[in-house]
Amino acid sequence: MNEKCFQDKCVLITGASSGIGRATALAFGAEGARVIIHYNNKEAQAAEVLSRVVSSGGSGELLQGDLSTMSGTRKLCDIVATLPVDILVNNAGSLIRRTPVLEFTENLWEQVMVLNLTSAFFLAQAVLPGMVSRQSGAVINVSSVAARNGGGIGALAYATAKAGLSTMTKGLAKEFAPKGIQVNAVSPGTVDTEYHQTFSTTAMLDSVRSATPMGRLGTSPEIAGVILFLASPAARFMQGQVVEVNGGFLMA
Repeated sequence: MNEKCFQDKCVLITGASSGIGRATALAFGAEGARVIIHYNNKEAQAAEVLSRVVSSGGSGELLQGDLSTMSGTRKLCDIVATLPVDILVNNAGSLIRRTPVLEFTENLWEQVMVLNLTSAFFLAQAVLPGMVSRQSGAVINVSSVAARNGGGIGALAYATAKAGLSTMTKGLAKEFAPKGIQVNAVSPGTVDTEYHQTFSTTAMLDSVRSATPMGRLGTSPEIAGVILFLASPAARFMQGQVVEVNGGFLMA
């Protein structure tokens, strides 16, 4: 990528207060972007990300919203639709809590689906008209290796939602590639973030390491680097791709 190739581009990143979202915000900021840092309840962490974005030469703002509910999603979409978003990174997601299939409730299933899939669709719907009018833009969805292997025990709804997100990526690309918009996804393997500190045991993570040819977990900056590539002119002929980034844990 050329130096500062995202200079003054408006980038919206959901779930940007920590983990992959945080690393992606910092990476875009270092490339001169205006980064809209979405968060739900980690305001102090989001503010720290914004401070680092600005100090690295970028600009930005904070945007709060609860994407695990339809009311929160609608409210955020109304705001986002007024912004000149050039790049949307649908990163927000969580399995909420590990839950065996027979213990799932309708409410929990809906919450997982809205957070990981439905909100991503409607945020894309909110920004795409502006991209179409400019005949340029990029949507990058953050899927998961769980979409390919069904996820661990207790993560079925999350894995199902992420599989839907991967499929949605392909459908959006078919419709909007002719209008000059790049739509792709990155599918991380197990990344060393707060997410896995919360939802995965030491034994689970050790098992992943042993099954990964590189012998370690991924890092958030490694995933962020792929996201920046997918948003860049270097990936202009890539459409509808779900790029697996997992150290060889799963090979297509």
